[in-house]
Amino acid sequence: MSIVPGALYVVATPIGNLQDISLRALEVLRTVDLILAEDTRHSARLLGHFGINSAVNSFHDHSTRKLTEDIIRRLRDGAAMALIADAGTPLISDPGYPLLNAALAAGIRVIPIPGPSALTSALSVAGLPTEKFVFEGFLPAKRASRLQRLQELARESRTHLFYEAPHRIGRLSEDQIQCYGPQRTATLAKELTKLHETIRKDTLDSLYRWLLEDVTRQKGEFVLIVAGDIASVPENSELERVLKVLLRTMSAREAVGVAAEILKEPRNKLYQLAVRLGSDS
Repeated sequence: MSIVPGALYVVATPIGNLQDISLRALEVLRTVDLILAEDTRHSARLLGHFGINSAVNSFHDHSTRKLTEDIIRRLRDGAAMALIADAGTPLISDPGYPLLNAALAAGIRVIPIPGPSALTSALSVAGLPTEKFVFEGFLPAKRASRLQRLQELARESRTHLFYEAPHRIGRLSEDQIQCYGPQRTATLAKELTKLHETIRKDTLDSLYRWLLEDVTRQKGEFVLIVAGDIASVPENSELERVLKVLLRTMSAREAVGVAAEILKEPRNKLYQLAVRLGSDS
């Protein structure tokens, strides 16, 4: 492939396992005039591993407006640049929005180089409905604000996804139990693609107790995926009865398709109920 002069490439990099980088990402990083990295020291390991010698400058949330203006000027003059985060896909709970927005406003071509993302990786293995979801990233550090947002989400029917740091994962779990109730189903994904990768599905209460049993379990990078609210579906309802019969001989997706035709109910609502019934069984 040939690099487009004056383009800003937004390049996804591994979230743990270096072998997850794409061939296209490697070629872009080797060929651009400048790599903009969230933390140059962190990115040096990735670039050094693959023998990439392109120039690297730091760019993060605290970068000055003048730096952004200088980058835009260089892009207009024809320099090709790549924006990378410490891990994963840039701008997904990572720095870069002001620069990207400025580039678009200036008419500069922005090119995504897709690849690893903790968000999609966790969602793909969570065992919870994926047709619709809401991504909250990192919730506010202050407990009052965090509780307020969780209370707003408590009756949201879509699957919820959160990022959390190791020193706050216990407090997030406590607050989710308070707002969602202890029996809400959730999946904890820890250290994805790394040596100590852990994926555990259970109730919020059980996951919290599992975290407390061993302090080492609270270390690492976390994605917490929580089932949406299905409290509006009464126990032993007609929906539940029909799904139970269909699930005896069909996959959850097949059963939901048939039930949606019979009952004229939204597929997302039925799928969440089917997942709960499968967990209960």
